[in-house]
This record gives sequence, C-alpha cells and structure tokens, in this order.
Amino acid sequence: MIKGRENPQDTKLQENMDRVRYKIAVMSGKGGVGKSTVSTNLAWALAMQDLQVGLLDADIHGPNLPTMLGITEERFTGTDHEIEPIEVLSTLRVASVANIGYERDAALIWRGPMKLALIKQFLADVVWGDLDYLVLDTPPGTGDEALTIGQEIKPMTGIVIVTTPQDVALLDSRKSVDFASKLKIPVIGIIENMADSDEFKMFGSGGGERAAEELGVPFLGRVALDPRMVTSGDTGRPFLADYPDEVAGTQLRGIVDRIITYCKGVNG
Repeated sequence: MIKGRENPQDTKLQENMDRVRYKIAVMSGKGGVGKSTVSTNLAWALAMQDLQVGLLDADIHGPNLPTMLGITEERFTGTDHEIEPIEVLSTLRVASVANIGYERDAALIWRGPMKLALIKQFLADVVWGDLDYLVLDTPPGTGDEALTIGQEIKPMTGIVIVTTPQDVALLDSRKSVDFASKLKIPVIGIIENMADSDEFKMFGSGGGERAAEELGVPFLGRVALDPRMVTSGDTGRPFLADYPDEVAGTQLRGIVDRIITYCKGVNG
C-alpha cells in the first residue's frame, strides 16, 4: 500500500482491532459440530470474569448467535459510519447479520464480495471500544469469510478448532490446521465436542484428541454430550449461564481457562 493512499476503511479497521487485546477465531471443518455453541459459551464465560468481550457472528448465511443469546428481536443503532453492537451484558457485546433487520426466514443469496464487505464493515464500523477479547464465530470450512477474517485481523491471537469425536474428525481438523498454517495464524487448540459421557453415549470419544496429537497442536479438552446444550441455545441462554457445574459445564470452564492461559502467554 502506498503511504498516503491508505483505504479509510482499512485504516479504521486496524485502529478498531488495535483496541482489542486478544482476537480468537472459532472454526470447524464442517457444520453441525457445535461451533456456535462453543463460541457463545466461550464469550459468556469470559464476560462473566469481568472481561470486556465482543462476539462477532461471521456466519452470514446461518447466523445463530442472536438466537442462542436471546437477542433475535434486537436491532442495530448508530449512524452511517458507526454501528452500536447489541449489549447482552455490560461486559458482552454482539454483532450479527441477524440484527440488521432482514426477515428471519429470508435467504441471503450473496456472492463473495458482498459477504466480505459486510464482515469488513463489522470489523471497522462496529463500536467495539476497548476489548479484552473479540471472539469471531466463523462459518464451517475455510472459505471466503474465514479467509477475510484471517487476512484482515493482524495480528490474530489464534484459532480454536471445534470437532466431534469420530475418527473422521481428523480429516476435518486437518483442513482447519492447514488453513491456519498457510495464513501463519497460531492454533490455540482443538476442542472435542459432543463426546460420550457416563450418561449419554452416541458419537464416541477420543477422535478430537487423536487429531490434535497427530497434527501436533494442543488439545484443549472435550465437552460431554448433554441434551440441555441444545435446549439452552434454543431458549436464548448459554449453557454456562444455567449449568456451570454440570459435567459439560465444568469441562467448558476448564477449556476457557486454558484459552485464557494461552492468551496471557502470548501477551501477558
């Protein structure tokens, strides 16, 4: 970029991101693994520790975070150049395409450039303020949205990869790890979600941990399958808000602690 000819939006984006201490993207190799559930509970757990947290829903076609946080009826306010995020807690603010005001059942049939422009606008124009953490919930895979986030946010603190316990998890996780490697973004670790517990058995256990070992990245922990995880999200309450001491809640809190420890090690 030629000095003196910087794009004003790019400059504003960088200035906005400079006010965020840690930027964490939550990714998955495929859909249906509970990535948005992990993002929501991660952001909630951080916010409950009196940390200032932003949560960006970068899944343009399937924005689920407002439903999981009970803010589907909320709409953005602000000006043409500033967007006020939706306040869930005094320490937690959210931005999602679902809060723009489109019909809930309307399909957003957008090509790549429109999606990328919206994500950049969220990064540049949302008034996040001074944040300890910005959690970015990305759509499944390694497409346009994840690439835009990886390229525009520099430096990115790291990527958290969510997978399920099956052996095929290795293939999906490998793609996300390769994505991070090519963009030179650290992998904070892999989370194995929906793992078998003493009470509920369905998908097995261990695939995520084996994937982490084979790929040479940290294993952040597993989260036991709990049907209340689904009902919590559907009713607009994060699982950790109501069940912090259940098996899955304790596991999630341990994972959050490990992510915090990682971040402090990067920039203590």
